[in-house]
Amino acid sequence: MGVLLAAWLTLASTGHAQQSGRYEPSADFRDLEKQGVLIRNIRVITQNIFDPDDAAENNRLYMFVNRLHIQTREDVISRVLLFRAGEFVSHQKIEETERILRGVRHLYDVQIKPVALADGAVDIEVRTRDTWSLDVGASVSRTGGNNKTNLELSEYNLLGTGARLGISRRSDVDRRGSQIEIGYPRAFDGWTDVQFIRGQFNDGSRRTASIVRAFPSLDARWAAGATWDRQDRLDSIYNTGNLVADYRHLSRTAEVFGGWSPGLINGWTQRYTVGALRSDDEYRTEPGKTAPIPLPVDHAQRAAFFRYELIEDRYVKLYNRSQIARSEFFANGLNLRLQVTRSDAAWGASRAAWLGSASASRGFVPAADQNLLATLSWDRRIASNGEVMNAASGGIRYYVPEGRRWLFYTALAADHVRGGGIADQLLLGGSNGLRGYPARYQAGDKRVLATVEQRLYTTWYPFHLFRIGAAAFIDAGRAWGGPNQNTINGGWLADAGVGLRIAVDRAAFANMLHLDVATPLQRQGDIKSVQFLVKTELSF
Repeated sequence: MGVLLAAWLTLASTGHAQQSGRYEPSADFRDLEKQGVLIRNIRVITQNIFDPDDAAENNRLYMFVNRLHIQTREDVISRVLLFRAGEFVSHQKIEETERILRGVRHLYDVQIKPVALADGAVDIEVRTRDTWSLDVGASVSRTGGNNKTNLELSEYNLLGTGARLGISRRSDVDRRGSQIEIGYPRAFDGWTDVQFIRGQFNDGSRRTASIVRAFPSLDARWAAGATWDRQDRLDSIYNTGNLVADYRHLSRTAEVFGGWSPGLINGWTQRYTVGALRSDDEYRTEPGKTAPIPLPVDHAQRAAFFRYELIEDRYVKLYNRSQIARSEFFANGLNLRLQVTRSDAAWGASRAAWLGSASASRGFVPAADQNLLATLSWDRRIASNGEVMNAASGGIRYYVPEGRRWLFYTALAADHVRGGGIADQLLLGGSNGLRGYPARYQAGDKRVLATVEQRLYTTWYPFHLFRIGAAAFIDAGRAWGGPNQNTINGGWLADAGVGLRIAVDRAAFANMLHLDVATPLQRQGDIKSVQFLVKTELSF
């Protein structure tokens, strides 16, 4: 479609662009970069939720919604742009800017295009469209036989500044309570995220504060930040989907870090980060509750760390993969991350240990229009039993389009932990990937999960508010080994089902509503023959 559109625009502009001095959007930024064209002017246009020039959206209700909504300020968008007037055109900077803007929750669409070319200089237009950013409502979801309710009042784009202010009351199988969250991701230089969270729940509380200036782009040269978190809660142990033990867990963590990078060089970015962290975990029995045997062991970390990252700038813009009728970027390049941590008893740690983590991801194109994403990770940390634990995982996701509206999707993931306690086990169930079974139905130190889906992306666009999709799926997997295995139905499990996908793409607070019906194929005990799942996910 993009090739056909470009060809049509090229034909439409032939014989006119040079005579008038106008530069039509058909030209590619890559060509402008090769020609050494300068950026003369940048025009930022922020648009409201609904388009008055679209007959399907120009009605009284939608125009009233537009009047209620405060549009994103132009300077909020301008501060995110990686290119500036007076610089030479860089296709890489323009494409990365689009990726960054498309990741902003309160933006529905992003278009960056050249609009005029004369005397070796070009004008660029950056046009964004907002989503409705005030969430006032209630929601109910059900996964793995458990219900979750949410009452919320949140603004994701306060006064058009990109700031977030939210108050919510939530209830799920683990806890219920209230939480307030304040965040501003455009502080100081426009790239610093300041956040504060305070929650009070029936089983404890949470306090979180952070100020983080992460590497904002591939060519960014520095990063720094500090985070602090304190949680007091009841943690639970499940077997066959049933609660079997509870214990109180008090965790306190703090971290400071600073990073440096030489920037983007020949399509590759290297980053170096050093920092220090403090982490304390304390465990107690809870009056009136059955405690696990043995109870997790108190432990403390006082550590310094070094982190290295290698990122390949190779992204592809796709359509109808994880979203419905929206552009999305897939990382086809290599992404490596290695962290080495030294926890030392001389600094106050409960034990001296070399810890760390490593991860790698890579995208492949097995055939035309097909995409395969592979990931590997390893983590060495202090487990709930006070011992050093090693965890490894790997996975693949494979997307095979079958025309413009149909797609075959399959995924395989495998995990293994060694040295952990009962609280560190891997879980499998309704909310952990196996949709036909209760949440946390199986637990173990080894886990495998496979999924096959036939997806449909429809062109139905009710009220210009909802994108509609559907899926038929089969899940299969197992979690086994360790101290808390499912002894009733501990073998390989599978389920089959169908689901509806509803993307509310004009709201910042909704991503993809999943309505699934799944049937377990291996039933033991009191498992229901049909599981109904209602939940909100980030993707299809």
